[in-house]
Amino acid sequence: MKNPAHLIFFQFFTITACFFLATSLAKQNEITKIPQIFREAPKFYNAPYCPSIVDSDDNNNMELVCSMGATHVAMTLDSAYIRGSMAAILSILQHTSCPQNIFLHFVVSASTSSSYLLTTIRASFPYLNFRVYRFHDTAVAGLISTSIRSALDCPLNYARSYLADLLPPCVRRVVYLDSDLVLVDDIAKLAATSLGGDKVLAAPEYCNANFTSYFTPTFWSSPSLSLTFADRKACYFNTGVMVIDLHRWRDGDYTRKIEEWMELQKRMRIYELGSLPPFLLVFAGKIAPVDHSWNQHGLGGDNFRGLCRDLHPGPVSLLHWSGKGKPWVRLDANRPCPLDALWAPYDLLKPPFSFDS
Repeated sequence: MKNPAHLIFFQFFTITACFFLATSLAKQNEITKIPQIFREAPKFYNAPYCPSIVDSDDNNNMELVCSMGATHVAMTLDSAYIRGSMAAILSILQHTSCPQNIFLHFVVSASTSSSYLLTTIRASFPYLNFRVYRFHDTAVAGLISTSIRSALDCPLNYARSYLADLLPPCVRRVVYLDSDLVLVDDIAKLAATSLGGDKVLAAPEYCNANFTSYFTPTFWSSPSLSLTFADRKACYFNTGVMVIDLHRWRDGDYTRKIEEWMELQKRMRIYELGSLPPFLLVFAGKIAPVDHSWNQHGLGGDNFRGLCRDLHPGPVSLLHWSGKGKPWVRLDANRPCPLDALWAPYDLLKPPFSFDS
């Protein structure tokens, strides 16, 4: 039996931590009391060869959501990362051949007001096809263990584990994206990644990474736990860019499998890094590989200092500022890293004293 007082305290702690994260990331706006206002993005049109989807101005139209020609993308939305989300959306639409076929599924926290977020999205992208889903923090708050950085402990970070429960059953395949990235290639290529006959998700794998570092000595010293990876070639992958087959996810009850590892983590500390390790425990060595160009990750530096990083060797289709340092924060502070200049062209934020109404 879980201790109700302990659960209430933990929920208060995680909500408080998320509040301070939002305050930190929007520090300049908070001090001056100037809300973030964004420009309207241009409208992008399909190439002649794009498959047709239902033409509707109603974002809740299920016929549009279930259209076979749509490319489905899921993202979370919150006030702390809204500036990054806006840049990510613009980059998706700008670089795809069929922008009118993009359908965005936004997951927002049910514990906070979403009116500002939705008004912002509609004002900057009036032609965007999207739906909004409210994620209840209580679904996961009692399972979250503190990690090495408080930003990783927000319940909304765990919403990616519940997409199969949130999105309509007719949506078979979805591309999940974090909010701190931009695409410079057609997302339809990523969405079309082959999952083979049995894979649930696809992501770029990094087999040269020190996989053991993602789990504690307690995990590796336990004979039963360390055997988790005995029959598979387990490689690190970043959960900020994933192609997911939601039908296979539901059939395999993978949300519950992830929760079981989180429950074990509450009893004995087996990892330190937020929502990533449970995904590795369930899927590492069992995913369809994606070219590394689709996740040039780590551009935000490490999870402590956010130092500048260089690109990995090879082509680039997606730039991902995973890690502590976010490009909009560093640009505002006049301490940008060189690669932050690649994010800046997608920034829709209006200057604080812009004459453009």
